[in-house]
Amino acid sequence: MDLRYMGFDQTQNRRVYKFDYCAKGVPPAGFLVSADIALFLKHHISIQDGPSLCARKLANDIETLQPGEHELTNDDMLAFATDRAAAEARKAEQRKSWTPRRNPNRPPPNPVS
Repeated sequence: MDLRYMGFDQTQNRRVYKFDYCAKGVPPAGFLVSADIALFLKHHISIQDGPSLCARKLANDIETLQPGEHELTNDDMLAFATDRAAAEARKAEQRKSWTPRRNPNRPPPNPVS
């Protein structure tokens, strides 16, 4: 599957992302994925994440994908926000559990008298 992001159009508070789908032996197909800007704000998702969210939605729907319009729903945004929060929590936990290793070639620090 080769999805190519082709840009977006915005009308009032709705953004429509454009994608082309290319595969060997299949004529190119165009897809539109619309999203309400209010959902980005509601879930504290950056507008720059829009194209990747749309590509994720199209990839998840690949079995039933039909050319035409698709929509990022509240559930799509919620799933993205939940996944992002879980990944951030894992990173924080890894940072917390990290302990620096002492260089075996470095002499121990001098005790203060």
